[in-house]
Amino acid sequence: MSAGDAGQETTSAGRLTALTAGMAVPWGGDKVAFVSSELAKAFQAGDRLLVVDGALLHVPAAVQATASSAVARASAAFQALAQVSDDAITAFFEAFAAALADDAVWGRIAAANAADVAAAQARGRSTTRLAVSEAMRADMIAGLRAWRDAPASRGRILDRVEHQGWSVEQVAAPLGVVGFVFEGRPNVFADATGVLRTGNTVVFRIGSDALGTARAIVAEALDPALAKAGLPAGAAGLVDSAERSAGWAMFSDSRLALAVARGSGPAVAQLGAVARQAGVPVSLHGTGGAWMVADATAEAERFAAAVFHSLDRKVCNTLNTCCIVRSRAHELIPVFLEALEAAGRRRKGWRLHAAPAAWPLIPEAWRSRSGAVHRAEGVTTEALVTPLAEADLGCEWEWEETPEVSLTVVEDAAEAVALFNAHSPRFAASLIAEDPAAHEAFFSAIDAPFTGDGFTRWVDGQYALNKPELGLSNWENGRLFARGGVLSGDGVFTIRARVRQTDIELDRNPATAARPPGRP
Repeated sequence: MSAGDAGQETTSAGRLTALTAGMAVPWGGDKVAFVSSELAKAFQAGDRLLVVDGALLHVPAAVQATASSAVARASAAFQALAQVSDDAITAFFEAFAAALADDAVWGRIAAANAADVAAAQARGRSTTRLAVSEAMRADMIAGLRAWRDAPASRGRILDRVEHQGWSVEQVAAPLGVVGFVFEGRPNVFADATGVLRTGNTVVFRIGSDALGTARAIVAEALDPALAKAGLPAGAAGLVDSAERSAGWAMFSDSRLALAVARGSGPAVAQLGAVARQAGVPVSLHGTGGAWMVADATAEAERFAAAVFHSLDRKVCNTLNTCCIVRSRAHELIPVFLEALEAAGRRRKGWRLHAAPAAWPLIPEAWRSRSGAVHRAEGVTTEALVTPLAEADLGCEWEWEETPEVSLTVVEDAAEAVALFNAHSPRFAASLIAEDPAAHEAFFSAIDAPFTGDGFTRWVDGQYALNKPELGLSNWENGRLFARGGVLSGDGVFTIRARVRQTDIELDRNPATAARPPGRP
């Protein structure tokens, strides 16, 4: 190759039909990943191989076909939905809600869920978010009826600019097909169908633990509601596969207008990378876990209440890490421990991880305690207070029935903010302080989309904004462009510009414009 050839593009393409153990697969421009013997054996002609940050992701042909078919149906439904009235979409939400409110229908869904829960427990899997309940049922129905009552937004004029002889309107319009991957939380079905309110369609992939429940919801409530309201088949559909690769297949489909992943940890980040690689915009939930800071002006009763009410159950906005300023530590650490113990009585015990700055300030009687901890794999006996490295303050504790939290001591709120910005997933933070100036400084410095001055469990689209959420986003990978951390169904839209011209002689260069032929 001559010097002049350097950097030139060469094109030679073919089909990947087989892999061999040890095969080098280029990625990232100057890196390679190597095919394992297991992958080489599993890969068949017609399968797909995705290379994401060095990971080789195998998508079997049958799984790819299942995902592609679901996206194709949703894509066709999107075109058809443009001809469906907003009243019909309203009728869909009521029909879906009414089906869930029907005791016979819910009984069949609950039976499928009981089988899912039993199977998950037998595998030592967490069922905290998998099990349905009457409260979850009520929330799903309320969410659907909130979308029923929400104003239609297709064609809504967001802005109008008037000019002499013409005007321009900025008009809200549907975005397209939304792909949705979520963990085993059946209630997310109701949340995600909110995108239909704005004229979009949606395709779901749910975790394998909840697949039986999902199938029951689709068969007993979702599909009948679509049909009853006259919405196109496939407007809301399930990728019916238990394979993890189904999520990769769906998110790599460039027909998606938006990919939404709910969950936490590396799996969500990987899904986001798959979508971005396919050119699909993403909204990722990412790692959760809320932080709380008690400063020098904190009122003890308010602090105790905030801790207690932030530990009622484990979800992303549950209190995960608490920081107490050193000048109040001798007073507020006992308050914190009492609130944690009270939360444990509400649930099933408690578990504490103490950073080096907090460890010597925790009473020896507490540090020496052991007891039962209810985990997904069963009940274990553990030391209830254990040391934690400062660098691990951002670790999210995925507890099952036993509230689990980290504690550290800081010199001031500014140090707590620095720890949050350095180690947390940059999700939610609360400052307990009586000084208004402290709150202003905290809000300015903390790198979080959600901040507050009390309990952390308010971070929820339906609870806080009266809108069922598609997902919550942290700032772990940077701040979000032009939107907040709550993604709701009515936030999934694009903007079209439409001109209204009343002066037929408009011209960008009127001084030199020639008169049209035949005109005086």
